[in-house]
Amino acid sequence: MAEPWNRGQAHGAVDDMLDAENKLLAENLASKVSRLKSLAYDIDREAEEQNTYLDGMDSNFLSATGLLTGSVKRFSTMVRSGRDNRKILCYVSVGVVFLFFLLYYLIWRIQN
Repeated sequence: MAEPWNRGQAHGAVDDMLDAENKLLAENLASKVSRLKSLAYDIDREAEEQNTYLDGMDSNFLSATGLLTGSVKRFSTMVRSGRDNRKILCYVSVGVVFLFFLLYYLIWRIQN
């Protein structure tokens, strides 16, 4: 009669070991799930920041496009207008190119 009681104790010890192992594995899994949740949150936050950055760049490009379109229209109007405006445009263009080379030369002299 003592034998069935020993078998019950052994079975109970195995159950306790399996229960302890299951608890350990459950805690391990919970920590991994928590870490994955944190990483998913970080990825989501980074994606939102990048989307905000890209939206800002989009509006900057649109404003630059509008500015360039207006400049091209004004330039086209000036070129199509009378001969006097063409002379002024030529003088201004030569002046800008000269100013560019003058500034380039001055900066080069200062650095050397």
